[in-house]
Amino acid sequence: MTPWTTRRRAALATATAGLVAAALVSMTGAGATATPAAATAADGSVSTPVDIRTPDGVVSSYLLNARIANPGQTRLVERAVEKAGGVVVQSWPQIGVVVAHADVSTFRSDVRAAAGNALESIGATRTVPVSEGTPADLGATWGRGASDYKKDAKKDANGDVGSEPTAATVADPREGEQWDMQMIKADQAHAITDGNRNVLVGVLDSGIDPDHPDLAANIDVADSVNCTDAGRPDRSATGWYPTTSDHGTHVAGTIAAARNGVGITGVAPNVRLASVKVVNDGGFIYPEYAVCGFVWAGTHHMDVTNNSYYVDPFQFYCSDQPDQYAAKEAVRRAVEWSTGQGVVHAAAAGNSSYDLANKTTDTTSPDDGTPVNRTINNDCQDIPTELDGVVTVASTQRFPAGTMDSRLSGFSNRGLGIIDVAAPGSSILSTIVANNGYGLKSGTSMATPHVVGVLALMKSAHPDWSPAKMIEQLRAQADDKPCGTTTAGAPCVGTAENNSYFGEGVVDALDAVR
Repeated sequence: MTPWTTRRRAALATATAGLVAAALVSMTGAGATATPAAATAADGSVSTPVDIRTPDGVVSSYLLNARIANPGQTRLVERAVEKAGGVVVQSWPQIGVVVAHADVSTFRSDVRAAAGNALESIGATRTVPVSEGTPADLGATWGRGASDYKKDAKKDANGDVGSEPTAATVADPREGEQWDMQMIKADQAHAITDGNRNVLVGVLDSGIDPDHPDLAANIDVADSVNCTDAGRPDRSATGWYPTTSDHGTHVAGTIAAARNGVGITGVAPNVRLASVKVVNDGGFIYPEYAVCGFVWAGTHHMDVTNNSYYVDPFQFYCSDQPDQYAAKEAVRRAVEWSTGQGVVHAAAAGNSSYDLANKTTDTTSPDDGTPVNRTINNDCQDIPTELDGVVTVASTQRFPAGTMDSRLSGFSNRGLGIIDVAAPGSSILSTIVANNGYGLKSGTSMATPHVVGVLALMKSAHPDWSPAKMIEQLRAQADDKPCGTTTAGAPCVGTAENNSYFGEGVVDALDAVR
């Protein structure tokens, strides 16, 4: 198998010099990005430019990346923001990233002039004005880094350090309906362990229902946060609660619904969950929200994160576009830094039936404004799922019905060398907010928490394993699955050991713990 740390870099190497040049292009006109310098992909192509206009008098959000990720360089960028008439919303010195708001059309070029060599890139993060407002009392967070945050001890909901893993003894009432758990052998793994309370899983999503009887005992309130306050950590008591979506609650149940005589059982029913809210009430996950979520996971020593989303407003972020490059670079830095803190990340491959290894067009972006029918290439990435060090998860459906066999879900994205592993994602029974109940959902969003649950079990059994070791073993332990039935319009390529549909195969919870 190709090492996870290098398997996606070959296609990017050709474009590296051009990408840096593109990121340094000046901004002109009424807040529109200039046409980028041609940063060619490996196949020689360039993506269609997408202007993000930032008119005078309208508050827009930006991500700025310091050339060197340290407090000194980050502070220089902050001062440049202030000099250009902007407001620093949040600084992450450990990765050299600053979130800023401004209502000046020339803000990008003004900041670049003020920052000089301290600034690597700047980009607007959305095509619409800031809707959540600019947070009050911003001075309290300027220049704030990882060392300033309270490092909470890993405790369960009762404030006690978790116990050692114990084998399951009694099935929950609806466990028999969870064919997906049988398919990944989670039921067999539970005969060995339900997971360790010391393992903390961050659910970067729309929030987790705080009083659902299958989830409440496993939620770590101290490490939960709301990142949708313009990308600034909101520690208010209810900020991480779900508001307009039960997506995060469904995801959480698959990972760690408790074995408590109620409802269902998750893949790792004894581990703890942190609700890291990155989805706003409009359903958008903007880049500054994702940056906040990943850095929060690292500063709070989470073991695994679930990322069942792609970062808005672009389905694919193209590195030859200055705004898109800056946003992708900020998220990339956050992922890389948190991985270095010991966090392993898994993300959904997406639900567009798209071949991620052969990108050509995108008609859905930007999704917060007017989509552009644009030409893209393989240097345009779905983030965070295509970033180095992130496990990319495809979805399978039960087929034929009533069996333990499966095929690729019709909606699932695919891609040889992109997909790491697959897991059940069609018609998955899990927790929902309404009536503290249970419901069926489908998507690679539902496949990913199965993989996260397996990683949580793996970390329970092997607490000293690094993220790299865990991903290596996850891929090695996955059950090989040949292409089999071809989904309409989506030819499968590769071998039984590694193909465009299932990657290295279907995850195996039993192998993860024995």
